[in-house]
Amino acid sequence: MKQVLLVFVGGGVGSALRYVVGTFLKTVSSGFPWGTFSVNVIGSLLIGIFMGIVLKNSSFSENQTLLLITGFCGGFTTFSAFAYENQVFLKEGDLTNFFIYTLGSIGVGIMAVFLGLFISKSF
Repeated sequence: MKQVLLVFVGGGVGSALRYVVGTFLKTVSSGFPWGTFSVNVIGSLLIGIFMGIVLKNSSFSENQTLLLITGFCGGFTTFSAFAYENQVFLKEGDLTNFFIYTLGSIGVGIMAVFLGLFISKSF
């Protein structure tokens, strides 16, 4: 039960922060889903850092891993919004933004994980 609570708390904090970032970025720009893109890239960077630390020296306990990786990163990032926003681009016939968003999210997300793993080597 404790593990479920840790995932719940981490996910709640991650989801609330995703909402704040998404709301802020909607006021800054329009037309491109910068909020979802940003949280997914930042979340990829964080999971790379956290996993790198776990793999390097096992300094995270199972509870910390559940709180930060499963809970926070899982709640902060959002594949469902990414999929929906791509559906909107396709429905509107906006193939340029569809391809930029899809390939950019996947490519930059993977690079962010690698960057996070690299950064974690300094811990």
